This record gives sequence, C-alpha cells and structure tokens, in this order.
Amino acid sequence: MHPSRAHTAPRTHRFLALLWPALALLACLALWGAAVLRAQAEQQRAFDQAVKEADAYAEAYEQYVTRSVAQMDQITMQLKHSWEHAHSPALIEDMRRDGMFTDAAFVNVGVIGRDGSIRSSSRPLGRAADLSGARFFVQHRDSNSTALRIGTPPPELEGAQGAILFTRRLDNADDEFDGVLLMAVDAAYFTAFVSSPTLGPGSLLALVGIDNGLRIEQDGDGTVRTRRAGSLLPANADRWPVARGVQLVDGAKGAGGFADGRARVLGWRRSGAYPLVALVALSHEAALAGAQAYWIDSRNQTLVASVVLLALAAVATILSLRAAARAREQDAVQRAYRTATESGNDGFYMIAPVRDRKGQMVDFRIVDCNERGAFFYSMTREELVGSLVSQVDRGVDARELVANYRQAMTAGFHQEDRRMPDDNRLNIRWGHRRLVRVGDGLAVTLQDISQRKEHEAQLARLANEDSLTGLPNRHWFLNFVPPALAHAKAHNQEAALLFIDLDEFKQVNDSHGHAVGDRLLKAAATRLLTQLRPSDRVARFGGDEFIVLLSPFDSEHQVAAVAARIIQAFGKPFTIADEPHMIGASVGISVFPRDGSDAATLIRHSDIAMYAGKNEGKGQYRFFDPSQSSTLKSRAQLRQRLLEAIEKKQFVLHYQPRVDTRTGRLLSMEALLRWEHPQLGMIRPDEFIPLAEASGLIVPIGAIVIDLACAQLAAWRGQGQQGSGCAVPVSINVSPKQFLRGGVQRELADALLRHGVAPGLLEVEITESAMMGDQEEILAELAAIRALGIKLHVDDFGTGYSSLSQLQRMKMDVLKVDRSFTAELGRSKEGQVFFQAIVSMAHALGMEVVAEGVETHEQLQILRALGCNEVQGYLVARPMAAEAIGPLLARRYLFEDALAA
Repeated sequence: MHPSRAHTAPRTHRFLALLWPALALLACLALWGAAVLRAQAEQQRAFDQAVKEADAYAEAYEQYVTRSVAQMDQITMQLKHSWEHAHSPALIEDMRRDGMFTDAAFVNVGVIGRDGSIRSSSRPLGRAADLSGARFFVQHRDSNSTALRIGTPPPELEGAQGAILFTRRLDNADDEFDGVLLMAVDAAYFTAFVSSPTLGPGSLLALVGIDNGLRIEQDGDGTVRTRRAGSLLPANADRWPVARGVQLVDGAKGAGGFADGRARVLGWRRSGAYPLVALVALSHEAALAGAQAYWIDSRNQTLVASVVLLALAAVATILSLRAAARAREQDAVQRAYRTATESGNDGFYMIAPVRDRKGQMVDFRIVDCNERGAFFYSMTREELVGSLVSQVDRGVDARELVANYRQAMTAGFHQEDRRMPDDNRLNIRWGHRRLVRVGDGLAVTLQDISQRKEHEAQLARLANEDSLTGLPNRHWFLNFVPPALAHAKAHNQEAALLFIDLDEFKQVNDSHGHAVGDRLLKAAATRLLTQLRPSDRVARFGGDEFIVLLSPFDSEHQVAAVAARIIQAFGKPFTIADEPHMIGASVGISVFPRDGSDAATLIRHSDIAMYAGKNEGKGQYRFFDPSQSSTLKSRAQLRQRLLEAIEKKQFVLHYQPRVDTRTGRLLSMEALLRWEHPQLGMIRPDEFIPLAEASGLIVPIGAIVIDLACAQLAAWRGQGQQGSGCAVPVSINVSPKQFLRGGVQRELADALLRHGVAPGLLEVEITESAMMGDQEEILAELAAIRALGIKLHVDDFGTGYSSLSQLQRMKMDVLKVDRSFTAELGRSKEGQVFFQAIVSMAHALGMEVVAEGVETHEQLQILRALGCNEVQGYLVARPMAAEAIGPLLARRYLFEDALAA
C-alpha cells in the first residue's frame, strides 16, 4: 500500500464517524418534511372530493324534487279539470276506489268550496269545517292565477302536519272563484332521495321554499323535520344567494352556522320550475377522516424510520472507529510484506477477508501487492490495492474465486490452475494461484503459466481435431459420445446418431487427384455444418465419412428432416477450381436408447442403416432396423460368392437373337450374363448385378463377359458354324463403372486379338448413364472403340437423361429402345407417338433402331409401320445357351409364316 494511503485510511474512518450522525439527522428532517407535506396534500384531496360529492348530490336531489313536484302538479291539474266538469262530492272517493291516492304518502286530498267548507275529502277532517281564513285560501281567492302553490298545512288541517301542502284555485263556468283544490303529501316522500348511511354520519338533506317558509330536512339519523323549531340548517337564508353552489360552513353556532355546531360542506341547487331549493350537507369531519388516519400512519412510520436511522448511524460510527484502529494495525504488516515480494517475477498479494455482521466472509479485499501482481491486472499498485476481489474479477470467476479463498481460509492452503476471463483487461491468460493462510488473511502467489497451457492445448487439438476439415476427429467423438449419452439418459432424452457417407467421392478423388478431393472434403464439412444446429456435434469419422450427434430432439420426424436436409444440400454440385462436382450423400440413423446404449453399438447400427440405404439407391437416409443386419449379412455372403464365382469362372453367356423387323432375318445376338452356381443352380442377373455394381465387382465381371463372348465367337468359327458368309455379330453390355474406370478399348482389343475374332463381330452396348461423365473422356473412349471397327449401341434408351446433342456428339450406331416403350404399343395412342418420335430422331442421326421386349404380333405390326429396323424379344426367341444357337444360325430367318411381312 502507498504510504500516503496508509496514513489517510485512519483519518477517513474518523471522518466517517462524524459523518454518519449528521447524515442520519438530515435524513430524519427530510422524512418528517415529506410526511407533513403528504398529509396536507391528502387532506386537501379529501376536501376537494367532499366538495365534488356535495355538488353532485345537490344536483341529483334537485332533479328528484323537481320531478316529484311536477307529478303533484300534474295530478292537481287532472283533479281540477274533473271537479270543474262534474262537481260531484263523491269524486275523490270514486278516484280512491279506482286506485288513486292509495299511497301512504298522500295524507289528504280534498276540495274546499267558495265559502271555505269541505266539499269533498279523502279523509275526514273532524272539527275543522271552515278554511276560509286559511292563508292559502285567501291567496287563491284574491288571485286569478290557477298556478300550483306549495306551502305548509295550516293548523285547521288536523292530521296534515308534517306534510307539504299543494293547492290550486278552482273556477266556475264564468271563470269566477269556485273554491280551492288541496293535496297534502308526506314530507318524508321528498327526503327519500337517498338513505342517511349513504351520505355518511353527520350529513343533512333539506328542501327549502324560497317565499313560503317551507323547510324540510332529514339528518344523519334519518329523522325528518318540517318545523323551524329543532332545525339544524343555518338561520340566515343568504347561504344560497345564487342558483347553485358549494361552501364550507364552519361549526360556529348562531345565524351563520348549523345548529348542532358541526362543520359541514353545504351544496345547494335551485329548482328551475318551482320556488324550491335542494340542499345536501356532508360532515366535514367524516370527509377528512381518511386523511386524518393517513397522517397518523405516516407519523408513526416516520417516527420508526427516524429511530432506525439514528440507531444505524450510531452503529456506523462505532464500526468506523474500529476500522480506523484496524487500518493502523495493518499498515505495519503491509510494509514488511512489500519488502519481501517486490523483486519477484510472480504476482504477490495480501488478501484480507470482508465480513458481515455475523462474522461470515462475504468478500476479500486486496490490502497489498507487488508491481508484478498489479501488472497482471493492467493496473498500478496504487489502483489495485484496496479493491475488492468481486470488483477486480467480475462475474462467475469472482464467485468461484471468493469460494476458493474461503476454502483456503478454512483449510489453510489451496492451489489451482485457472483460465483468466477473456475481457482484454488481463495481461495473463492462464495462471497458477497458490493460497496460504497467514493470520486473519491470505498470502497469494500468482504465476503466469500461459505458455505451458498453450502448448498443452495445441497437443490436445492435434489429438482431437481433423487437420484437413477442422472438425473434431474420430478420437474426440468416441470420447464425447459416452458422457453425452449419460446426460441424455439422466434427463430422459433421446439422441440420434447420423452416419454420413459421400456417395461418389472416391470417383472424384481417383479421377481428379487428391488435391481436389481434399478441397471437396473441406467444402463438404462446411456445407454439413450449415445444415445443423449450433448444439449438434459433427465429426469427420474417416475418409469420406462424417458422423453427427443430434441431442435433444422432439421426434423422429425432426431427425428425418435433418437427414433429408443434408441429402438435399449434398445433392447440389460443389464447385472446385471453377468445375462442378456431384457427389451426393447417404445417411444412416440410429437412435439412443432404442438402437443401442453405447457409442460403439450406435455407430455400428447407423453404419448398417447407411449401407442398407445405399443398397436401395444412393442419396437416401434410413433408420436402423434389426432386419438390416441380416440383409447386409446376406449381401456380404453373396459378395463372397461373387468373388468365388469370378475366381472359379462360374459365369456363362446366354444369347438372344435380334432380327430384321420385316423379314425376320437373324442380324445379331445380345450376350446376356448368367451365374451358374454349383449348389444354387442358375442365378438370374437381376439377383447379383446390382450388388456387383454397388461393390465394384462389375469391373472384373465385365472383363469376363468380354473374354467369354470373344471365346464363343472363336469357338463357333472353329466349329464351322459361322463362316465368313453367315457370321452375325454378338453385342455385349459394358457397365458405366467400366467406362468411368477407363481402359474398355484396351480390354476389347486384347480379347479380340487373343481369340482371333474380327472386330466387326463384336458390338458394345452402353446405357445412357455411362454417357453422363466427363464428355471429353467419353468421346475419346468411344472414338477409340469405334476405331477398332466395333459398333456402338445405346442400350435401354428412354430410361436415362441423355439429350439429342449428346447422341449427336457420341456418333452411336444403334439405338435400342427400352422395353417399357415397346409395351405401350397397342395400349395407348401416346405410346405409339412417343415411339415414332424416337425412330424419327434416330434415323435423322443416322442410327439404326432396335425395339426391345417385343412379345406380341400386334407390337411387331406397329413397329413395321413405324419403320423400326430390328426387333428383339420373346416373340422372336428367348435367351438360350450357346449350344442352342446352332439351329438358329442354320435357319437364318426366324419368323414363322404368320409373322413374316
């Protein structure tokens, strides 16, 4: 630690011992100020809400009163009209019987004559028989107005007290005063607008007349008052000088306040139709009750917070004083340690634990280090000393490092090799850290081992990485799969292993060289990676084989989709040195744990599945099936028998004649291969030719066919069966693999020379697929064969992909149309049209046309009409052994009379 920093630390702690109480007092003042301001704001909000509610209630009450009085106005008008037309004393009683005035709110309904006597009434009035002196009577008598008057019942109307009196003038036919119609309605009817509990305790609902002394009110207990005596409303009427308003009436008793001394928020609204004012008064105390409760809660909480802050300040002051004492003690230790470590090449650090209040180690602080140790962290010693380990080594590394420091504090010793974070802050990639407990701290030594680790990583990379493609190699994959399978099993997941083989890589490698093959493998690895998820693992297993582990996956459909995607991707050409190369891929799939529980079994089964797919045609994927093992075993046995057959020359040739379409004259024969097995008998070619093609054995078998055909021609010549005047050529089939391998012309020339056969007696048939390789090489090979004097046939035309331009460049002699086209003759018009087009095209190119698979007389007639040159099929003759050919050669014309043209 820097000397000035060592002396500064104790002073800093003493300053903090004074700072904490001051900060606590400021925080308390801020809390109390905020609490008071929030309480005042809450009180104002509650008062504003009470004003809004009082105004809203007053408006709604005024509308209710206006509607109710309007109903009374309408009833009295109807009653006036009925009385003035009928003058029946029983009118009101009749109307009661009809259902009117039955509501308890109607206290009395009556008609008073012009002399003040009761003419009709819904309720007997007892002794009050003369109302001529009543105020309302006098007003109606002295005024011509028939408008409704509202007031309070006079004393003469017994039983109508506590009601509101509605009266209207009656006129006779000459519009002279004829009495008064009165209707007394219970005052409670007009205060039933809202219940007292709804308005709250201490509330008041009132209806006041403007010029008639009417005053009705209902207090918070539900009591209704109609007299001024006992009224709670303010005595002065100038509280509502305007049509509507809201104001706070304080609790002062007297003319200006409510009689009970309570403060209320008073809202009023004048009726626009009648001389009435609707009033609603809400208790000010009840309105502010919530705000008062909020203030009490805030005050209590602030008080508790203040006590806590002051307590924390006291604790912080004590801790600061203790820290100042510890800082002085550590200063002497640091100076001694620095003297011993400054000259080393390794980093040295003194680490002190940081403890919480329970004494638990939560972090560690760097209390001293040498310059080398600070350099490792791209810092100076002054910058690094005093830092926490969690700050210097952030993230996961910091948590692990703190845990290791705790372990060293407990055990007394710990050491480890650790890779440093790649955050460009450290000048060290790998470090060996050694921790030794010294007193209540740790002495840490950090040694740079980056070069050693880099060398180890390079060795590991060489052991586990394919040097050509950069992919993991077989060694890495075999070590990776077991723990991956264990993880899948622990999490109840499946895993799929894909074995990928490049279909035509060997051909490209053999024909274009290893340099092109290596570049093709690198491109294949890159393309394969683009078809997989980042979590999938791929490795080069060897040669042109790759292997992929998919885990986890949702279903086998997902695995199949990945395999199909890989096959589709590899179906596109690879461009190497501006030249496209088609290779394709076959994929075998095994699934863990269904197809095996270990890596070796899964790899073997995926390999079997891949070869099963190849046997059915390249560019496919197959899931492993146990039956595939037996199939491959049978194929392996058949391949071994084929090797024995090649060695022991168990192959023979049968011959099928080819004749002129019109005359039936024998023109040539096609040599067809048969396998004569000593135990299994005669084996047809479709049972072993596909395996021979796939395994490459077709090449030596093709050489045997060439030799057998030439030997048989020589034998016929020696037996006198084929003199120069009756010789017919024999055509042999050459596999595409023989053509791709090259050297066919040399083999033909050697055989002809060896057996002394004229080249004109031998013809070569090649399929369209053999014409799809390198055009220049194929042209050269065909030209060399033609130069020997051997005719060239295109076999099974129509089943491949040859084009007109290819046929023109190849300069073939004979075009043999596949039996599938011949079979359509006589069945459909389209079949005949297609065959005609083929014949026309071949003749235009100077080629003879041979129809294969002719079996019916009808087909023969159509072929004659189409101009086909030659026919071959069961209609003429089946394939037969060489011994049976003699009679046919003697006949020369093979058509019966019925077939002859």
